[in-house]
Amino acid sequence: MSGLTMFQYMDLLFIFVDISKVFRMGPLEGIRVIDMSAVLAGPVATQTLGDYGADVIKIESPAGDVLRQVGPMRSAAMGPLYMNANYNKRSVCLDLKTEDGREVLLGLIRSADIFVTNSRPKAMMRLGLSYDTIQMVKPDIIYTALLGFDEGGRYSGRPAYDDLIQGAVGLPFLQAKASGNVPRYFPNAIADRAFGLAASNAILAALVHKGRTGEGQQIAIPMFETVANFVLGDHLGGLSFEPPLDAGGYHRLTSKARRPLRTKDGYICLLLYSDAQWGRFLEVTGKPAVLAADNRLSSFAGRQEHFDDLCKAVSEVTKTKTSSEWLELLETADIPVMPMHSLESLLDDPHLNDVGFFEIYDHPSEGRMRRTKVPGRWSRTQSNTHRPPPVLGEHTVEVLKETGLSEDTIYELLQSGIASAPASEPVPA
Repeated sequence: MSGLTMFQYMDLLFIFVDISKVFRMGPLEGIRVIDMSAVLAGPVATQTLGDYGADVIKIESPAGDVLRQVGPMRSAAMGPLYMNANYNKRSVCLDLKTEDGREVLLGLIRSADIFVTNSRPKAMMRLGLSYDTIQMVKPDIIYTALLGFDEGGRYSGRPAYDDLIQGAVGLPFLQAKASGNVPRYFPNAIADRAFGLAASNAILAALVHKGRTGEGQQIAIPMFETVANFVLGDHLGGLSFEPPLDAGGYHRLTSKARRPLRTKDGYICLLLYSDAQWGRFLEVTGKPAVLAADNRLSSFAGRQEHFDDLCKAVSEVTKTKTSSEWLELLETADIPVMPMHSLESLLDDPHLNDVGFFEIYDHPSEGRMRRTKVPGRWSRTQSNTHRPPPVLGEHTVEVLKETGLSEDTIYELLQSGIASAPASEPVPA
């Protein structure tokens, strides 16, 4: 940037951005999202919108999204959990506790289609950013509030984190039932991610309504209820009936025997579901007595009812060959089987490499990085990853210029700390 002011540098970036639009397409091209969410569920929802082509502007406080601090990192505030939930976004750093910072945000909202927050409603009221206030600025805004719990219940207003919600919807109970061990949380932020995807679906539905009618609206999406619905879809079971037929749960999913099967040198993941698959498995294994002699296993209903015994019997057979031998044999026979990967071996999965699922790219501040591509194919509006995860405030100047603010005004906002840009960017005198 030698010889260039920050604003001249940004002008060059605008030229690049304009050119990049020729190559950057997605079904949400032209939709602008103001993302005032942090940590995981909200960023997952808004990254999904960004993956589909929306212009997502991530609003951060001077401290930044706390998720930036999680995991190994090369640079401060650029942890991998943050990076993998914030592709396809631009970062604007504002102090919203100041009146000027709030006014800058309202100016951004005037150009937006969607506003997303996961702050509690009372906090948004204190900031003067409630739906009623924002609707006055942008009447057709889709105002999306990601709540921990639906309002009106005794939990409303409480903090909601992945671990808390997992416990509240019974996942540790199910884990203990399935493993026979003490309750434990699922080793994935599954509550946050399921909630984030549900939130993006709700936003997209509201966007369709707006396209048909021109009407915006307020959406309130509760995490507890969303994830409870997600879990009970499998496990409501006999509790679906009144009076109940059993204590709930899907036996196959909670069976202690439902696990990868040991081979001579490792494990494989095998599912003998249909009668045809069962018949082919008997043929390729030579109809071993431990399987063929048990008439209870000859039908789909019998294998479901006696699932534990099925898994025990099949595991005796899978111990006789190596994992690679089983994969080749069962794939040839069109029997559902997959390798059991570690996180490291997943990176070398041949199918994922065939379809180019992993990409190595050069991040402007972090160097060589790996990312996953946006899953799915569109014949006309292919989605892709067009922006790397931003450093804190990376696009503050760029976005504020887009709102029509003068260089002098932006300079004053930066000097006062109301707005922030990376320290590496020189501020013009």
